Amino acid sequence: MAELVTIARPYAEAVFRIALENKALAAWSERLSLLSSVATDPQMRSCIGNPELSASQKSALFKSVAGTALDGGGTNLIDVLAASERLSFLPEIASLFEAQRAAQEGVKEAKIYSAFPLDDVQRKALVADLETRFKTRLTAEVVVDQSLIGGVKIVIGDQVLDTSVSGKLESLRLALKN
Repeated sequence: MAELVTIARPYAEAVFRIALENKALAAWSERLSLLSSVATDPQMRSCIGNPELSASQKSALFKSVAGTALDGGGTNLIDVLAASERLSFLPEIASLFEAQRAAQEGVKEAKIYSAFPLDDVQRKALVADLETRFKTRLTAEVVVDQSLIGGVKIVIGDQVLDTSVSGKLESLRLALKN
């Protein structure tokens, strides 16, 4: 896993610098998302791993599948990755790019564990409250975890805010034990 990140990071950083210079973070984000999807397709993975196909054949195949969504920078990236046999690294490159973009834009990722599904209004209200509390913009992923019994548990970076019933019961258990 560490090797994958180590290899993908320079590509992600290079793409990020280019996107930043051209003020095209959103465009590159969409482009990398598409390329990541193409790279994770089972048929494309088998083609990428096929030693009988040359780098130029893999590159041409990849470009034909991606279609008109690629511009000069995207096709150059595909050519470079194909030449170094690293097309399979595109999902990790896209992930690292998104992390850099979020950091650049001052956005943090929040993971919200809820005992019950949250509707859109509840989710937006909760995210707005969290953005005020943590003084940053957030993107939130909601995960239903019935073991919480009630309430929510929120993880933002290395910070955890546990207001769930099970979290309060655990705190009470520890307090009584000591």
